[in-house]
Amino acid sequence: MRSAVVVGAGIGGLAAAGALARSGWRVTLLERDDRIRAGRAAVVLWPNGVRALRALGLAGGLEGISTPVPPAGIHRPDGSWLVPPGAAELESPPVVVHREDLHDAFIAGIGEQVDVRGGIAVQSARVRRDRPAVGDGRVMFEGDLVVAADGPDSAIRRRLAAASTFASAGFAAWRAVIPWYRAPELPAGVPGHGDVLGGGQRFAYASLGERGSAGGSSRGGISWVATVPGALRPEPPAGQLALLRRWFAGWHGPVAQLLDATEADDLVQEPVGEIIPLPDTLGIAAGAGGYALIGDAAHAMPHHLAQGASLALEDVATLQTVLAGGAVPAALHEYNRLRRPRILRVLQQSKKAAAVLQSRGRIAASIARVNPRSLERAAAAATEWGGPTG
Repeated sequence: MRSAVVVGAGIGGLAAAGALARSGWRVTLLERDDRIRAGRAAVVLWPNGVRALRALGLAGGLEGISTPVPPAGIHRPDGSWLVPPGAAELESPPVVVHREDLHDAFIAGIGEQVDVRGGIAVQSARVRRDRPAVGDGRVMFEGDLVVAADGPDSAIRRRLAAASTFASAGFAAWRAVIPWYRAPELPAGVPGHGDVLGGGQRFAYASLGERGSAGGSSRGGISWVATVPGALRPEPPAGQLALLRRWFAGWHGPVAQLLDATEADDLVQEPVGEIIPLPDTLGIAAGAGGYALIGDAAHAMPHHLAQGASLALEDVATLQTVLAGGAVPAALHEYNRLRRPRILRVLQQSKKAAAVLQSRGRIAASIARVNPRSLERAAAAATEWGGPTG
């Protein structure tokens, strides 16, 4: 039986551990925290992410925990349109799902087939007895395959692709989910989702299910994400929330209401950045086995197109498919051949979106006037994924 070590228990790591275990691998899952925890915020899955879930056999029940988010255009802070609603070139709208619900689905997918080890902070990666191995300074874990799913600051990527580092984009982001019992009633005629952009700042929100309904997310409420220029804030969450309320005061729609209903414990602060340059290869042979870089460990990028989770799931679906074909080194070569050009295409679309989303004042307005559908086209192009072998 072939063995694998998966490092990191986020969306990509859990999906990879389950996929490998269901394919007959003996899997060890290493997590830095003392136990596997779900994120407290929500995540967007685009049509390509949903296709990847189907390829992994994990899409069953997704409708019961997710809510569609049809394109609704982008407002300026004063309520005027920056990008009016239009006909999106998508096969279906993206969906939003609470990370805890997605986490539960993945945990059910790994069952008891995966050896989960908490409190393991991987620091090293090398070849041991002709097989890849990782260690935390005390214990080494080896297998035929090591999957690096340990995030943008990946210790494994730093060892194997030292020239590729996570660089800040000069923005910070916050996410939160306001549960229904605290969520404000949206004004009549205001849709359950929206997007407001101005001065380099952005605030987007979406409802998880419907208030008082058993449908949609089982952990319903209103999810929001706010992005502002600058570095991560050092203040405690209560201080960060006070700053957000000040920065977004007077913005269009329910922005202020949502921030007023948010509590400090709801906040999740995230850096916004990119792996520069993209590693030369996302699959590295090591003896008779090798390493696969997936998700943010391989290709973290600014979340302008909200493709992070979907790309990680694409990685896993592709990795599962190529590994079914034979020797690990050859499979990793094929994995890189399929994934690296795809990631470069999405990075190109992300930069197009950034031209609008990170521009300020008159520059942003002029770009939107010249090409008002550029954001929609970039989002649609980023979803173009033909499946694990395309």
